[in-house]
Amino acid sequence: MNTYNNPVLERLPRHLNRYVVEQNYARYSAIDQAIWRYVMRQNYAYLKDVAYYPYIPGLKIAGLSIERIPDLQLMNDSLKKIGWGAVTVDGFIPPAAFMEFQANCVLVIAADIRQIDHITYTPAPDIIHESSGHAPIIGEPEYADYLQYFGEIGSKAMSSAKDFEVYEAIRNLSILKESEEATEDEIKAASQHLDDVVASVGEPSEMSLLSRLHWWTVEYGLIGTVDNYKIFGAGLLSSIGESATCLKDDVKKLPYSMDAINYAYDITKPQPQLFVAKDFHEAYRVLDEFASGMAFKKGGKLGVDRAIESANVCTALYSSGLEVSGTFVPFVSEEELIGVKTQGPTALAYQGKQLEGHGKSYHKDGFSSPVGRLLGQKNALEDCNSKELEQLGISLNQPASLYFKSGILVRGLVKDLLFKDNKLLIITFEDCTVIHEPSNQVLFQPEWGNYDMAIGDEIVSVYAGAADKFAFEPEVKITDLKTEKATISAETSVLQEIYSSLRSIREDKPAKETLYDLYEKLKNCYADDWLAMIEIYELSIHYDFTELSSFVEDVLYKKIETHPELEKLINDGMHLAKTQPINLELS
Repeated sequence: MNTYNNPVLERLPRHLNRYVVEQNYARYSAIDQAIWRYVMRQNYAYLKDVAYYPYIPGLKIAGLSIERIPDLQLMNDSLKKIGWGAVTVDGFIPPAAFMEFQANCVLVIAADIRQIDHITYTPAPDIIHESSGHAPIIGEPEYADYLQYFGEIGSKAMSSAKDFEVYEAIRNLSILKESEEATEDEIKAASQHLDDVVASVGEPSEMSLLSRLHWWTVEYGLIGTVDNYKIFGAGLLSSIGESATCLKDDVKKLPYSMDAINYAYDITKPQPQLFVAKDFHEAYRVLDEFASGMAFKKGGKLGVDRAIESANVCTALYSSGLEVSGTFVPFVSEEELIGVKTQGPTALAYQGKQLEGHGKSYHKDGFSSPVGRLLGQKNALEDCNSKELEQLGISLNQPASLYFKSGILVRGLVKDLLFKDNKLLIITFEDCTVIHEPSNQVLFQPEWGNYDMAIGDEIVSVYAGAADKFAFEPEVKITDLKTEKATISAETSVLQEIYSSLRSIREDKPAKETLYDLYEKLKNCYADDWLAMIEIYELSIHYDFTELSSFVEDVLYKKIETHPELEKLINDGMHLAKTQPINLELS
């Protein structure tokens, strides 16, 4: 993975590398560059008045320009100064991975850019949304802290087994909507499939609910009061259509609160309502309120049950500090939590570092252990020193018999005692039998090998993912769906050359005839194009080619008559051509 000489990226957990793709800057066409420039010129002119105040200076802090699609090297050169980084990915990535990038102070930027037909609003993530939406506000410390904190909370959130199906259905629909070659029937079928999957989800998971809070703040948030607010959500900041329509009265404005988790969202459509946070302290408060009910805060049976329901790699933290990472399954059916069990590769860790000899290869078939206190024992086993353990009949190379309050009996030869920071984490037994006496269920037999018994009175936290992500690198599902650019036709190739010529002209005063030639070629051969014609209009005004600007203006007004859906785009472009410098500089 290219780390762009940014220490923030160099510290990324290795398992996140699988989502990163090369930006491949050369793939951006002259039309792509023109789309970026048009959107950014509109944003620069409009968002100064309606965006949360750091937006415009934030563009410069983030290493962005009005004229060109951002280069990830330049962005990282700027972002690393404030402790952040940026990587490019292929469209949507799973929410858990997105949150983990965010927790590590890394902006995830979709490498592609929207089509001209979706210039006002894209149904899929793109480089405009991710870089011009998220990056500029990073320079505001309160927002940056909130974003990172949200990532930390989100990276611990439990996903349900159904969440990946929803993610794939959303990703599929967004790819089709942004594809130049998708048919109406394909889009309709994908939309119906998404509706069907969402309808089958049932109770939303922690991640699903948390994603709603993320959506209504980080992506589509307003800040201030319901009567006087500014835009700070990246989805709004990057949409020249919705950044204007969202301010209208028919888009309801609601005070931001925990109630936002009851509002699902559709990423492929403009939003019918938005939430206004008083300030980032209020956003923090709501996030903390939600987090207080999450498994990583609650632990116990609730946490373990959610881990089982998720069917993904999770970590259970014992009160001793021992961390068990794996895919959890039911242990013994009881009303209270009396033990934990995983199936498949499992690892044990302490303070986020895998314990030597307790990785996935050793615990390749799973792990199980009691949770709780020994019967009749006042002190927690985890707090006992070697002498106190001897008094309980637990000595190295001696047989021991431990009976838990839960009715679990452990008998075997003590082979090892693992302590960390004066806490007993693991007792390893040889020739061991483990039985749950109330149900007469055998939980472990001598022929299975050594028995590593985790120590801890309770499970204090359960969270998504592995404790030591560098060592564990959990297997995660990665969608096979990829965003693809359509093959460029010969006709489009010529149009690209026109756009490229216009960009060159802006950098060096042209002969009037050259601009006239491009105008004639566009008018006669590319009647549906409007963006290049706007650029010719800008240049003719800038270089005082009065006759040409009059001709172009007539063509643009006629386009509005035949394509009324382009009226705002064309009028806004013409307005900026008359009122703004042709090369806007950030200040």
